[in-house]
Amino acid sequence: MIKAVLAVLLVLVTVSSTFAKYIPKTGKRIPQTLSRGWGDQLIWAQTYEEGLYWSRSRNKPLMVLFHLEDCPHSQALKKIFSEDDQLQKTLDEDFILLNLMYETTDKHLSPDGQYVPRILFVDPSMTVRADINGRYANRMYAYEPSDLSLLINNMKKAKKLLKSEL
Repeated sequence: MIKAVLAVLLVLVTVSSTFAKYIPKTGKRIPQTLSRGWGDQLIWAQTYEEGLYWSRSRNKPLMVLFHLEDCPHSQALKKIFSEDDQLQKTLDEDFILLNLMYETTDKHLSPDGQYVPRILFVDPSMTVRADINGRYANRMYAYEPSDLSLLINNMKKAKKLLKSEL
């Protein structure tokens, strides 16, 4: 009987640790509606202007994510994006985040057209980093779930450029 209880307890502990999500150093946060499911424990800017202000005042790059709620490509990327704990940790500690379901008036944020999902980086000097792009020639800032390692490398590049250029 005791062995059975211990076995069940061990299984429960193992299963619960498997489903653990990234928790920020400051503790669990109340999920933001601005996350739209891309990272509920992350702090998201409400507008592009607010993101630029936070980027400049905190000296962190801004990552702008364009997506649509009913786009299957956006949904697939969101699933991988929100489930990767290392990505969530890096975003929380090193980036200002903004996700948009509409186009901005800043034409610099659509250097090769308006499509989703699209991810662009903006440094604290308010320069859109057009040189940090994905692997597609016809959609330079598009990422697919299989491109997660490329996105993480591009995030590292954005941090590195921040330290070397500013």
